[in-house]
Amino acid sequence: MEFPLQDFDLEDETDFLLGGSLNHGGDMDGGLATQSRTPRNRKTLGTFLCGCFCSIWRRCCGPRELRPRTIHLGKPTPGQFPANTIRNQKYNIITFLPLVLYQQFKFFLNLYFLIMATSQFVPDIRIGYLYTYWGPLCFVLFVTICREAVDDLRRHKRDQEVNNQKCKRLLRNSEKSIEIVPASKLKVGDLIIVDKDERVPADLILLRTSERSGAVFVRTDQLDGETDWKLRLAVPATQKLPNDRQLFEINASIFAEKPQRDIHSFIGTFTRHDSLSGDESLDLENTLWTNCVIASGQALGVVIYTGPETRSVMNNSAPRSKVGLLDMEVNTITKILFVAVVGLALIMMALKGFSGPWYRYMFRFVLLFSYIIPISLRVNLDMGKTYYSWAISHDPNMRGTAVRCTTIPEELGRISYLLSDKTGTLTQNSMVLKRVHLGTVSYAQDSFDDVKTVLKQAYSNVEGPPSHTGKMRKSENSRIKDAVQALALCHNVTPVYENNEDSETSSISSSEAEADQHMQSTEEQVVTYQASSPDEVALVQWTKEVGLALNRRDLSSMQLQAPDGRLLNYSILLVFPFTSETKRMGVIVKDLQTGEIVFYLKGADVVMSAIVQYTDWLEEECGNMAREGLRTLVVARKVLSEEQYNDFESRYNAARMSVSDRVQRVAQVVESLEREMELLCVTGVEDKLQYNVRPTLELLRNAGIKIWMLTGDKLETATCIAKSSRLVSRTQGLHVMKKVVTRTDAHLELNAFRRHSDYALVVSGESLEVCLNYYQQEFMELATAAPAVVCCRCSPTQKAQVVQLIQKHTGKRTAAVGDGGNDVSMIQQADAGIGIEGREGKQASLAGDFSIPQFSYLARLLLVHGRHSYKRSASLSQFVVHRGLIISTMQAVFSSVFYLSSVALYQGFLMVGYATLYTMFPVFSLVLDQDVSAEIALTYPELYKELSKGRSLSFKTFFMWVLISIYQGGVIMYGALLLFEDEFIHIVAISFSSLILTELIMVALNIRTWHYLMVLAELLSLALYVLSLIVLHDYFDSEFIRTPDFFWKVLVITLISCLPLYILKFLRKKFSPTTYSKLS
Repeated sequence: MEFPLQDFDLEDETDFLLGGSLNHGGDMDGGLATQSRTPRNRKTLGTFLCGCFCSIWRRCCGPRELRPRTIHLGKPTPGQFPANTIRNQKYNIITFLPLVLYQQFKFFLNLYFLIMATSQFVPDIRIGYLYTYWGPLCFVLFVTICREAVDDLRRHKRDQEVNNQKCKRLLRNSEKSIEIVPASKLKVGDLIIVDKDERVPADLILLRTSERSGAVFVRTDQLDGETDWKLRLAVPATQKLPNDRQLFEINASIFAEKPQRDIHSFIGTFTRHDSLSGDESLDLENTLWTNCVIASGQALGVVIYTGPETRSVMNNSAPRSKVGLLDMEVNTITKILFVAVVGLALIMMALKGFSGPWYRYMFRFVLLFSYIIPISLRVNLDMGKTYYSWAISHDPNMRGTAVRCTTIPEELGRISYLLSDKTGTLTQNSMVLKRVHLGTVSYAQDSFDDVKTVLKQAYSNVEGPPSHTGKMRKSENSRIKDAVQALALCHNVTPVYENNEDSETSSISSSEAEADQHMQSTEEQVVTYQASSPDEVALVQWTKEVGLALNRRDLSSMQLQAPDGRLLNYSILLVFPFTSETKRMGVIVKDLQTGEIVFYLKGADVVMSAIVQYTDWLEEECGNMAREGLRTLVVARKVLSEEQYNDFESRYNAARMSVSDRVQRVAQVVESLEREMELLCVTGVEDKLQYNVRPTLELLRNAGIKIWMLTGDKLETATCIAKSSRLVSRTQGLHVMKKVVTRTDAHLELNAFRRHSDYALVVSGESLEVCLNYYQQEFMELATAAPAVVCCRCSPTQKAQVVQLIQKHTGKRTAAVGDGGNDVSMIQQADAGIGIEGREGKQASLAGDFSIPQFSYLARLLLVHGRHSYKRSASLSQFVVHRGLIISTMQAVFSSVFYLSSVALYQGFLMVGYATLYTMFPVFSLVLDQDVSAEIALTYPELYKELSKGRSLSFKTFFMWVLISIYQGGVIMYGALLLFEDEFIHIVAISFSSLILTELIMVALNIRTWHYLMVLAELLSLALYVLSLIVLHDYFDSEFIRTPDFFWKVLVITLISCLPLYILKFLRKKFSPTTYSKLS
């Protein structure tokens, strides 16, 4: 395939570069023209090569230029477009090793040891064997490279699952009309078919659907977090074609704007070149974005954007390498230790005197004391992380949990802010009608059978058309009938019938005989209700359950089935859809049996209270339902005469035809009808919460974690869920920020919220944007201090921006949890990203650092595993540092006593064996330690608050361990020097034996909960050291170690180094115990 666009660009750029160089030459003085042509030729060639290189670099590594495109139906589309693949990997084959090595050597610890190991190639400053430095360093790098490779291979495997999704592509070939291809093979211009419940694999323009009207419903909660089903319409010109094959026969093209981030808009045109009809404009209603799911029927579309140019991917941020706070703290400690190494070397040199080749001795001292900074620290921490990840994945109380990123389990123990999605994370996306209030009586789930009985009686005793004045007092039965009828008629719900056998959608044609519809066997046909609002589906589902079922609905008519089986037909005269401004929807219907015209209206209580006739119970009942977390809707009606309706229709149509102020004029006409309406009922709908959401949120709140809810859903919905899930406690106030457009609005609203500092904040995405533009610092100060924050109508990019701002303004650790594609950016930006494997896909689960099957596992993940991971790593890192400090203290004492010589105290294998064979197992066994059990951690979530302060690994605890190391190192070395009698080799035997015993005892003293593997590790290490005493004749005097002198000297030194610390620990535990020890 040729790509003329790309060729043209390259030539154009090259010509420009060449032209520029020649022009400059032409502008020079005439004298220069007589010079030799060779320099100019070289210059021209150099410019040409430079231009080519720059162009290639820009194409390969620079940002891709986004362009509009024209797609000819059924023909290949010229131009280069990205492959239709999702990529969450951090590396590729070329960048893997350089990037991993860079990530490792940007840590001061590893860089320092690389320099130290490299210095051993210089003979003058070599101290020991090369393997004593290069062995540990290579082992560390090998472990890290393997871990990163495994993590990235897992990401690659998960990406492949998505990229290999099977798609149906239409072919021009007459023999084989459809071929099955993986999603990664789709190209711009391909015609593809997407079936019901299938994920849309690329951004499409909808050309045809299985519905005659060209309509199809899609679920977009993976894109914008909204549970509402969205209506999408096929291009009318292609929908009218007799069959799919005609798409290859017609001469038509589609113009699509350049790829944008905005998921709520699209500009395009459809042009039919072989007919006189003009261009048809295309907008959002004609599109199917990637990751939408077809909710009904079958859709055929043409691919317009692929891979990184799709709306879904453009709203995702690139995956970043996350570094835990503990790793950064350890890095800071290693820098302090490096200063200590250099300081100690300078002191030694000052005592020795700066004479002769002093810099050589100086470097030798730095090498001698380099064990202060232990290379094994990173190995131990990395192996610890691997174990924590394994423990999380294999926790029987959290089955199905997966750890995608093994480098940051300790972050789970330091979380201060949790940012959660709503749809599918806190809620199940399943609406249920819980309560109906009729003024005199309230019906809940346990009394809906009474409604069913009353309705059956009402429809069996039909007495001609009732004349309702709205003023007369009605019987309870009559109220129930009117209320249920209103709920069955006032909506935008469409019933879809599916065959049980093959699940193929069969829309019932409006021309079918009513009798035929009624006679259709319910065993063969299963009805599902579709609507843009799940609330409406819940209401219509309820009316069906109590006996009044919606049978059929099209643009102009509706049919209900009464409890006695009769079919009731209505003509839809006008529909007023719900908008966020009006907060209500209405419909005017005509009963074809009686000729009665009724205007039904339902909406939020805040707007409906001014529309309906005054009642004393409305406000109170709406408040009661809201406190229970139910979404309230007020339903009213108005009976119109023929004259009233005709007058209204003429005014309404005139307003719709006006050129200026059309929206305001239409609103005024509709409002003229919305006066003194008869209040029928108030409904309370519950969005079912995920299992154990309330206790989980309460646990997290008690643990000191501030919870923010970021959702793409409507403000009213978000507020209801915040209350019902107890995100906002019953006693807490709620400050809803009004719509903010200007700087003044933002200033006034922030001042209003400042007066309610203990209230939870509710803010919309648009208002948030304005506040952040003008008063970012002030807004973040107020918001981060609030007990809870709800951000509604948030775009995926905004969610990530909020996470970033919290990190920037507070410096605290954040966790983000979500289940949809629209949460990926937020999850990747957070310090700990947690994906929930939802019903609608795995995108969030695959992009997260951790994946959990349900929200309730979050409490255990943070309070138990987060706590253990952080506490264990803090303890482990301090012990490893102590192990290096104690031996370096002994080296310093030894060098100062023996004439400041730069000779190693322990040679060769003893140095390597000390950090590995003899002490590695007991020190690493600290990853099994736990200060409190899982039950206590969950029973007393307040214990978690202490972790965010970072006291387990702080400068205070670090300097305490430094003092312990100096004391123990000094005691062991001076004790050995005082007690040895004959030979230098005895000093080595006494001091090294005391050192190993001291380390084993210190580990035992610091263990809080013993595990059988810890005991095994202690005994194994002791056995290995005893074996070394017998075997290593080059390092130990075999005759001396058999004498009683050796034993008593070692025991006395060990006792003096450990006993005072045990006494101090005992006294502290008795008189100043820690919080967790009191509970244990």
